[in-house]
Amino acid sequence: MKQQDDLYDVVVIGGGPAGLTAGLYLARARYRVLILEKEDFGGQITITNEVVNYPGVARTDGRALTETMRRQAADFGAEFMAAEATGLDVKGDIKTVHTNRGDLRTFGILVASGANPRKIGFEGEAEYAGRGVSYCATCDGEFFNGQEVIVVGGGFSAAEESVFLTKYAKKVTVLVRDDDFTCDASVANEAKNDPNIEVRYHTEMKSVSAGEGGLVSAVFHDSRTGEDVEWKPSGSKNFGVFVFAGYVPQTDVLKGVIDLDEYGYVITHGYLETSAAGVYAAGDLREKNLRQVVTAVSDGAVAGVELERYAKDMSEKTGLVPPRPTSSKYEQREAEQARKAANSGTSPAPAAASGASGASGSHAASPRTSGFFDDAIRQQLDVVFGRMSQSLVLRLSLDQTNLSRELKGFVDELVGLSGGKLSTVVASDEDETRLDGNGRAAFDVEDAMPAARPCVRLCKVGADGSAEPTGLAFHGVPSGHEFNSFVLALYNAAGPGQSIDDATQKRIEALGADGGAIDVMVLVSLTCTMCPTTVLSSQRIAADNPKVRAEAYDITHFPELQRQYGAMSVPCIVINRTAADGTTSQKVEFGKKTVAQMLDLIDEA
Repeated sequence: MKQQDDLYDVVVIGGGPAGLTAGLYLARARYRVLILEKEDFGGQITITNEVVNYPGVARTDGRALTETMRRQAADFGAEFMAAEATGLDVKGDIKTVHTNRGDLRTFGILVASGANPRKIGFEGEAEYAGRGVSYCATCDGEFFNGQEVIVVGGGFSAAEESVFLTKYAKKVTVLVRDDDFTCDASVANEAKNDPNIEVRYHTEMKSVSAGEGGLVSAVFHDSRTGEDVEWKPSGSKNFGVFVFAGYVPQTDVLKGVIDLDEYGYVITHGYLETSAAGVYAAGDLREKNLRQVVTAVSDGAVAGVELERYAKDMSEKTGLVPPRPTSSKYEQREAEQARKAANSGTSPAPAAASGASGASGSHAASPRTSGFFDDAIRQQLDVVFGRMSQSLVLRLSLDQTNLSRELKGFVDELVGLSGGKLSTVVASDEDETRLDGNGRAAFDVEDAMPAARPCVRLCKVGADGSAEPTGLAFHGVPSGHEFNSFVLALYNAAGPGQSIDDATQKRIEALGADGGAIDVMVLVSLTCTMCPTTVLSSQRIAADNPKVRAEAYDITHFPELQRQYGAMSVPCIVINRTAADGTTSQKVEFGKKTVAQMLDLIDEA
């Protein structure tokens, strides 16, 4: 047998519950597995506010559930890469996954790229996306506090999210095109029995119209009578629309490679194998009758075990062996427990077995929590700080509010954990904008990048010891879902930063070559799971090009900006370009964006 350092047993495309579960099983069995995710690990379940039907877990949210899955897979030795699969070569014993970060050689492939929310196509849907039409209740529900909302759809998501939206909306109207919901009766009944929810059956959304402040009217189509009925909210002039009409499988890269059905879903067989040997599929992208996190996890386990066998067979056939994990965190913990048991003269607790029909488990002490960061986060921070090639200065712009005090405490604790890689300086009032009578920083919402307090700016240390801005900043406290993007911003600003393919790097470096400047403002909510990808993308660009500034604003604390741009959805991206001759242009866009997509937006501005 010959070891091949550039070879994997399995490459998993997709970092949702199915992909993470397969990665966990494969790594636990000591196979070398790489999990690819082009956007955000966790998949669609991360936008679910509350999960109450996952066996063994009484109540959690989608983000917390999948983050636990990711940590488990990593602890067993699974590898991760933020990259997009662009093509597959599945012929032969060794297959190739083409990505925007290079080619990957592997014995087996698991496709678990999931599905994205389906657009219906009613009149005004595309035009008012982000300005009244939304696809994520967790991200955007708070923007419709005290208003009415319409939910379009009759499945699990529509029923569950309509109940969630009653936390904000004074009334929810659900449009179901059939004669009943298509989900489990217990889920549907919760929506049906809620006094703040009205369900209209045999009804479809035909159009929405906007006026002052947002959406002002809609037209419903009654499929029984054939009539169109105009609808307006009562008691308020504006309303929101949330579309939960199923999903579109993310299988474009598979066309012509493996068999798909007429709707684009992957056709799988008894043990989730596809029409191509060594290629398996799991999760929401495959043809099946129930798409829930529990079925995705089941798929991942089944496919993972089958791929163990396939990789073993291919290794024996070719004589090649990938470098498999032998010193994962899990194994290190087991060895440490055994050492302590030997020293104390007691027998260690047996490790849980893992198998097709077995169960696996682990016991861990509750994490120590002090201030803002618990032990698990501190360990992750240690890795990031250890890799930073330069020191940074965090320049704080504060006022007299509690939010500023919170930011100061957050940054001070972060600096204390950095091992000298971070320091802080508080800007004086003379360096800042004038203060208004309320003690908050006054700013002009017409500015390309409002100087709103509180704010933390990432700066490099100049030759004279001064703090030189990198163009990266966060207005508010970068906690919640924005914590990861903030930490990665530190890494990208200090270097070496996240790797980028050569073509993308050249596009970044070309920005502002005409002598102009680019300002990217991203309005976010700390509860939004799609915002961090967008913030990270814009700041990754700014970290490599001094002509670009990228600043994020927690929209909860700066309602002036929400009104300015009519933002009823996050992330809201505002791109301002200033040409060398002083002329300006602006583009406002909504939704999660990768680095490549952000570059496209900048080019269009």
